[in-house]
Amino acid sequence: MEYFSSNFKLGILGGGQLGKMLLYTTRKFDIHTCVLDPSPEAPSKLACNEFFQGDLMDYGTVYNFGKKVNTLTIEIENINVDALKALEKEGVNVFPSSKTLETIQNKAKQKLFYIDHNLPTAPFKRFAYTDEISTSLEHSSIEFPFVWKSAQFGYDGTGVKIVRSVEDLKGLPNVECITEDLIPFKSELAVIVARNEKGDVKVYPVVEMEFHPEANQVEYVLCPARISKEIAAKAELIALKTSAAFEHVGLLAVELFLTQDDKIIINEVAPRPHNSGHQTIEASYTSQFEQHIRAILGLPMGSTENKLSGVMVNLVGAEGHTGEVVYENIEKLMEMDGVTPHIYGKKETRPFRKMGHVTIVHPNIETAREIAQQVKQSIKVISK
Repeated sequence: MEYFSSNFKLGILGGGQLGKMLLYTTRKFDIHTCVLDPSPEAPSKLACNEFFQGDLMDYGTVYNFGKKVNTLTIEIENINVDALKALEKEGVNVFPSSKTLETIQNKAKQKLFYIDHNLPTAPFKRFAYTDEISTSLEHSSIEFPFVWKSAQFGYDGTGVKIVRSVEDLKGLPNVECITEDLIPFKSELAVIVARNEKGDVKVYPVVEMEFHPEANQVEYVLCPARISKEIAAKAELIALKTSAAFEHVGLLAVELFLTQDDKIIINEVAPRPHNSGHQTIEASYTSQFEQHIRAILGLPMGSTENKLSGVMVNLVGAEGHTGEVVYENIEKLMEMDGVTPHIYGKKETRPFRKMGHVTIVHPNIETAREIAQQVKQSIKVISK
């Protein structure tokens, strides 16, 4: 099929910043794009060829949108899967598949998938409702501390809480959930695997993630990770096995824990471009966004090697600020060599909302990390 300057239409479910960055590639290749998002102010709105406003969880909305395109992909997991199943039966290419998405949408199903496929993950228990956890505690079938996770609709640190006492259970939503053993890990890693329908794969270098202690949100991504070649090889192998088990097409970001005794276990996965790959725009020969497009369209996949070391800093809304956004001191960043800001186009800020990111590239990863610290301390995302 002809994709470039043709009648082919690519549909993207979700119009947030990930969709916007996917559109960097479709604009470059002149691939016609249609985007569906519930917000009339979605960041992707101005960059796509056709924009449709609608509920991503509504069967009819997703189905009717999918009928307008040849290939359908996502930039967010919370999609009506039944609509995707119907579209697949009618010949629309859907990547990731409805089967993959249905498993990943629910953290309990996701964890069971790892067990079924002999993939390493933290011990867990599943509950129909959060209030059932108290009974398990009384019978000593689980012990403090543990990690509580909502089975569905969690993102960017929401739907996750470390529980150290009964007090920590108060206020949690009474929903389907899982509890995981609290793993004492040395670092959090991630590997992005690109895979096409033929099973060809490309793997990006392992990245190291540093999290904000309060928001439970990625604050820095360092590539390459500061780990040994042996540990990197273990992480890549687990990511490759995970992608193969899902028979995934497109990008699969595999988030991992490196334990104190140098074991690698899976935290969770995302079947789309991911926050852990933003630095690839400047630091890699092929960005994660271009690679996703190449993989789902069956085009030759590009090199995943780094040109330089890269560190990504998330720009999130400052605490105590809600309203029309202001990026304070952004001009100072633009004076710095190797520093590139990306602004997502969200007009309203609120505490810890992802508003953009900054990439720092440098031949030395430690120097890049030092510059990233300066960037983090310089720029403020505040309201007027």
